[in-house]
Amino acid sequence: MTKILVTGATGSVGRRLVPRLARWAGAEGGSVRVLVRDAAKAQALGLGLDGVETVVGDVCEPADRARALAGADVVLNVAAALRGVPDEQAWAVNRDAAIALGREAAKAGVARFVHTSTNLVYGRGLGRPAVEEDRLAPDPAWGVYAQSKAQAEAGLRELGGELPLVVARLAFVYGEGDPHLAQSLHWAASWPAHQRLAVVHHADVAQALWRAVVTPGIEGRTYNVSDDAPLTAWDLHVLNSRTHPGTSAPEAEFDPWEGQVSTAAARRDLGWRPLFPSAWAAAQAGAL
Repeated sequence: MTKILVTGATGSVGRRLVPRLARWAGAEGGSVRVLVRDAAKAQALGLGLDGVETVVGDVCEPADRARALAGADVVLNVAAALRGVPDEQAWAVNRDAAIALGREAAKAGVARFVHTSTNLVYGRGLGRPAVEEDRLAPDPAWGVYAQSKAQAEAGLRELGGELPLVVARLAFVYGEGDPHLAQSLHWAASWPAHQRLAVVHHADVAQALWRAVVTPGIEGRTYNVSDDAPLTAWDLHVLNSRTHPGTSAPEAEFDPWEGQVSTAAARRDLGWRPLFPSAWAAAQAGAL
């Protein structure tokens, strides 16, 4: 019976992922274990489900990681410190804890370590959608989150064949009551109307991560996970029932491919395709 350890279970992605993961794993005779700092919060979020074991601890603490890893067959590292946290915390969670967990998981002999990253690890100026083999060069303007995620990937890859690693690089995640779409206006209000944001719905993140856990023979691979249709700044305002301020085109040359990724590898290797190919489809289905 496969036991899947999930970090970051009470975060934006984790709280929506774990119930699905528990259902899918349970159907195949497996189970889910979550490492959470606050058991009461996990319970309040509905993570106290049949087939979900709770380990209380901090992913940044070695002893807590060891307890969580004991007996786990697969690790799904979803823990992340995003916006609004001190830089030191972002580095500690996104890079240092991720690499330490990977090193310890390798020593524990896990069958697979699935690490969630971000499409922001790619640089600018590719002139096309980013593919998984592209060099990681996050723009400093994108902040510590992108840089720490890129360095985490590099550190995990340095473990080489010791760690059966699979990386999922997620676009901007939205849906199911997640406030991300509303928060996007904090910066999209200053974008020209045609500037685009690559996005992916929580349901599609969950199915991509599940496939990354169970698909055989993909160790060492990386997969971009994104909807078929990015959202323009204009779209973001409409979806938030707001009017775009009519910002003019930027002074610098506009790159229509900035932040966009190819999902061909995920489709080919994982059999993945988005259930919600666009946010408009999610809106029509009442899934925002």
